[in-house]
Amino acid sequence: MADSAKSDHPGVQAQLDRLEMLSPGRDILGLDRIREVLGRLDNPQDRLPPVFHVAGTNGKGSTCAFLRAAIEAEGLTAHVYTSPHLVRFNERIRLAGKLIEDDYLAGLLARVLDISADINPSFFEATTAVALLAFAETPADACILEVGLGGRLDATNVIDRPVATGIAELGIDHEAFLLSPEEGTPNDPLVRIAWEKAGIAKQNAPLLTQKYAADMLHVIADHAADIGAQHFPRGEEWDAAIYEGQLHYKDETGKLNLPLPALVGAHQADNAALAIAMLRHQDAVKISDAALKAAMGWAQWPGRMHFLIAGPLTHLLPADAEVWVDGGHNVSAGLALAKHFADYEAGSIDLVIGMLANKDPAAIITPLHEKLASVTVIPVPGHESHAPGDYPAADAPMSQASDISAALRSLIPGAGKTVLIAGSLYLAGEVLRLNEQVPD
Repeated sequence: MADSAKSDHPGVQAQLDRLEMLSPGRDILGLDRIREVLGRLDNPQDRLPPVFHVAGTNGKGSTCAFLRAAIEAEGLTAHVYTSPHLVRFNERIRLAGKLIEDDYLAGLLARVLDISADINPSFFEATTAVALLAFAETPADACILEVGLGGRLDATNVIDRPVATGIAELGIDHEAFLLSPEEGTPNDPLVRIAWEKAGIAKQNAPLLTQKYAADMLHVIADHAADIGAQHFPRGEEWDAAIYEGQLHYKDETGKLNLPLPALVGAHQADNAALAIAMLRHQDAVKISDAALKAAMGWAQWPGRMHFLIAGPLTHLLPADAEVWVDGGHNVSAGLALAKHFADYEAGSIDLVIGMLANKDPAAIITPLHEKLASVTVIPVPGHESHAPGDYPAADAPMSQASDISAALRSLIPGAGKTVLIAGSLYLAGEVLRLNEQVPD
């Protein structure tokens, strides 16, 4: 499925129209096409500042946000490549701290698409080539790359010499791409996912990982050993825990007592800890303890457990309504939402949900069902999405609305109302756009 990409800049939109034509149908994992494209561009991936490469089913974007925050708190600059975008395509490519400018983006898109027309790269491959080219042409102190899908065969995995790699939380997602075992690969779904993510490990580079089930950790450790990567698993080589209102981190170089992340959700402490571990297990980019502490409050990651400020959308609800938006769409995301709302009363949350047709609605509905006062199903703009009949039964009335504005207008006014808008990052982006909270 193609990522919806629109721009108010005519030059960018002309190239995005070309980019849209590359998907669907060509999103086949593999590195041959991206390497051929990059070869024609004089291999920009070999001319980058020190690279931090992050994979994971959940949390990889937040980990990238903490990496960026720490680097910038040190007074340094970082390039950042993440996906998908929420509102503007430019969000995918941050150059030395700022979103890529439209004129430069339009020119880079044209260069990549012109030079690769006969290669037929996918949407993501072409976008990755644009990002790497921009990063090679723009000075910065560090470069942060978020894996798009999997790891082993993801287009970002053309980086041969990262200064550190990291794997965040693992779970089941993108089943159509990652769970069809090839010969010689693990059959167990979760072990297979772990094996795919471990593919970003590189010889002589530290690989930092979270805690996983023993068989998942084993396959990662084996892969790291096979290629000569230095594996530092959480709970053995480094660890972190929350107590007394702080995040306590430790590794062989010492201990750190840090403030809790400003990003909402207990899981963000885990993502912050992974970023800290990645930074402390490499020597190319020096980050002080003071910068690590500052990063806990500086990191921003819109659309994930995001509290909406007053705006055009929230004004459709009572003035004291508490409105959250979260783009999570898998089991881990549903459990994180349930944990965040654990102290809320039963039947206190109005859920407005839209999920892509290739996602499992039970992943969000089931963990939250006791907390739900109502469920309103809406389509995901520009994408094939689930109809109300696809959702599991909840202990709350279910209805449907044509869009997010109609859904909010349909909610019964009430004091202290809590509204959660969830199920898709594309929907989260639409919410932020309509509420005039565009990421910058």
